[in-house]
Amino acid sequence: MRCAIMRAFADLLDGLIYTRSRNAKLKLIGDYLRATPDPDRGWAMAALTGKLDLPAVKPALIRAMVEARVDPVLYAMSRDFVGDSAETIALLWPEPAVPPEDTTPLTLSHIVATLAGISKSDAPAILASMLDRLEADERFALLKLAMGALRVGISARLAKTALAQAFGLDVDAVEEVWHGLVPPYAPLFDWAEGRGAQPAARNVPVFRPFMLAHPLEAESVDLADYAAEWKWDGIRVQLVHVAGETRLYSRAGDDITHSFPEIAASFAAPGVLDGELLVKGEFQGGEAASFNALQQRLGRKQVSARTLAEYPAFVRLYDILFDGEEDLRALPWTERRTRLEVFAPRLDPERFDVSAVIEAADFAALEEIRAGARDASIEGVMLKRRDSPYVAGRRAGLWYKWKRDPLIADCVLMYAQRGSGKRSSFYSDYTFGAWTAEGELLPVGKAYFGFTDEELKWLDRYVRTHTVNRFGPVRETDKTLVLEVAFDSIHESKRHKSGLAMRFPRISRIRTDKPAHEADTIEGLRRLAT
Repeated sequence: MRCAIMRAFADLLDGLIYTRSRNAKLKLIGDYLRATPDPDRGWAMAALTGKLDLPAVKPALIRAMVEARVDPVLYAMSRDFVGDSAETIALLWPEPAVPPEDTTPLTLSHIVATLAGISKSDAPAILASMLDRLEADERFALLKLAMGALRVGISARLAKTALAQAFGLDVDAVEEVWHGLVPPYAPLFDWAEGRGAQPAARNVPVFRPFMLAHPLEAESVDLADYAAEWKWDGIRVQLVHVAGETRLYSRAGDDITHSFPEIAASFAAPGVLDGELLVKGEFQGGEAASFNALQQRLGRKQVSARTLAEYPAFVRLYDILFDGEEDLRALPWTERRTRLEVFAPRLDPERFDVSAVIEAADFAALEEIRAGARDASIEGVMLKRRDSPYVAGRRAGLWYKWKRDPLIADCVLMYAQRGSGKRSSFYSDYTFGAWTAEGELLPVGKAYFGFTDEELKWLDRYVRTHTVNRFGPVRETDKTLVLEVAFDSIHESKRHKSGLAMRFPRISRIRTDKPAHEADTIEGLRRLAT
């Protein structure tokens, strides 16, 4: 028995994948939300914004499930070619020999309720029975929903914008209440359709959207109107303390309190602050260490005493959104800065400090200061208009980010792997290396952007015609192609064989003019390490 709701969700995902226009995507989502009843549209929004978690469904479980129905070698080869597990399984899944006995309509709410309440041992059989009742594109939608990684070319912000436009709401108002609600968002849709008041989050430590910056394209701003601060290379965080509870949120709105318990325990003053989460450097007098050190703390559900001691975290504060219950976001930056400097002394100085303002007479002086900043934890400079309120998202003319110029190295292509989504047919993920003193090539980084579409096609052909070995989905090339790699910084790393790790590497040029033996060395790159 086919279900119109599951068909509509499958059509939505299909449309989003094959639509490039932002406005067309907004319309697709908006039309779907207006036409789909509760609670299914709420679960669809949870999936589109990455807020749906079905812990019983894991990639390994799904792989074992499909290999019980399909030849494992065929599946592995097909997965390698297609580049996406859900799409591969949806296409390969065999029709059942006997029509399914269960004909319960597969609505999104039924799927979520069923998969959320099952054990890992029961999940394969139940998920397989659902797949048996669907067509290929519906199977794809089900698997994407179950695995929680849609990858259909939209961001959470775009999905919320589509909802706001569909029902005539202000997207910032939607953002303001979003993190105080849980799927399937019934109060949100009641408000959107005029059945209820705007939801409010009082006495709850909810996330507020960050104010973001535009890249500075040219010296088109008057420095007299802007304050300059360092752009620190950690992760942007929001600290919220309300009604005795503290939460630490990432830029995406994810709750990362459990990963940094010492920060949460030290923030007990009612308010909401914006800052950069960093790790103290062992050899820098307590100053910030590189992003590589911070990575040792990210994503941990439990943090050991040893990790806390070896990688002590602190927050460099940028801004204040709330002082107690008082909302300061409408105040100009200069007044918020003053309030922040008054607020900060209430906090533990071992865990919190205020990001310094850079004093520069003019742009030339600021550019010289910026160019000389090769500290491990500095990405560049922020310019903030002194009269700017704190508003969600990027607003032209208010905040700018002026990143330091990237470092450049000539590296040798070593391995390549297919990408995902629209790049699943191309070898677009490249591992590259540098030479040791003994003439050995060791990997120093991996990049999957920086090149044009035409360069991608050229690189894909090169990989296919210069493959010397295969390791599952990875192809080893003949180590003759030099790639010019741009990167923000490079750091010592015990996790990598070369002892080095690049920060934000990207392919800036294909050096067919340069012999591989003239590429850069590990020792040369080590001299750039901070």
